[in-house]
Amino acid sequence: MPFPLHEKSSHKARPLLIAAISGRALAAAARRAGYRPLVADFFRDTDTVAIAEKAVRVPGSMQAGFEQASLIEALDELAGDEPPVAVVCGSGFERRPEIVDEIARRYPLAGNSASTIRRIKDPHLFAADCAELGIPHPEHRWERPADPESWVSKQAGAAGGGHIRRADSGEDLPGIYFQRFVAGESISALFIGDGRNASIVGFSRQWTAPTPQTPYRYGGAVRLRRFNRHEAALIESWLSGLTRRAGLVGLCSADFIRSRGSYRLVEINPRPGATLDIFDSEAAPLIEAHLQASRSAPHALPRFRDCMASIIVYADKPVERFPSFSWPEWAADHQSPGTTLSAGDPICTAFASGRSALAAQRAVRDRAREIEHRVEGART
Repeated sequence: MPFPLHEKSSHKARPLLIAAISGRALAAAARRAGYRPLVADFFRDTDTVAIAEKAVRVPGSMQAGFEQASLIEALDELAGDEPPVAVVCGSGFERRPEIVDEIARRYPLAGNSASTIRRIKDPHLFAADCAELGIPHPEHRWERPADPESWVSKQAGAAGGGHIRRADSGEDLPGIYFQRFVAGESISALFIGDGRNASIVGFSRQWTAPTPQTPYRYGGAVRLRRFNRHEAALIESWLSGLTRRAGLVGLCSADFIRSRGSYRLVEINPRPGATLDIFDSEAAPLIEAHLQASRSAPHALPRFRDCMASIIVYADKPVERFPSFSWPEWAADHQSPGTTLSAGDPICTAFASGRSALAAQRAVRDRAREIEHRVEGART
């Protein structure tokens, strides 16, 4: 499985600082690559504590991100007297790139600089870069369009899909912009940039877990074993162009809409993202590739012979006190016993493999239903 709770590394392993809204996947990837993960995140859940050498919970919000002073204090506490190899930043910085500037002044940064994050997450600059490089990209605007039923509204710098609404169903909030709706299949490319070129790790197909309030909430993804090589080469050339233009380094992901064999690039996430678990490999750890590429050094990429899927299991109704039960080995990001959940809060992440994408997706949905039944059974 992609998320083993390894034994704590020996004292000889080098420490790696991790800062993210949720640090579990990055901690597991760091452990897999032979590092001692030191994690600062919002949750400090049981999985993260089990995997990390040390984990600290940092205050903040999903909307606003980290409190800068608290995060820096946490990183300094985690680092102690032993210099870390680097800091790896996950989600939580797209709206606050100035925090990345401060981190980079104190520690080696493995990943994208604040200036790169600002450029790639600015809707206007991103659209302009795509236009100049000949990359198909949905039309966008800051003003509410006259035909809102054909558009979606997004929060600049947000991630995860929970911030996306149909443009005809919400009020105009600060930081909102509008992107023309494109019907089709959601395809994501995980890639590694070295500041000059992009190398694609693999492709995944993603799906949503919609609610009336969050119609584009992220649901899960399945790693694809096969992909048209001509389409892959075209996409890699687009991503290499953006890598040179914006200075992208390390693990990043690109979200596309595929319709009738053509692709439109929706956005770039300039950090390790939600599909890290289903692409990581013991033979070629992606954290090691991330660190090497951040220094523009050669890096190995994993190879895959099957498909793997992950799914977020959400609570469909409030849970006054989350029950205690034995978690299966194919689940991660567990809710802690006694936690109070609202409808829509995540319960865990489930994983499954299969010889085809369809088989893996069916298997992971079956496992999601198993978790739902376990939770319901433990409550009654």
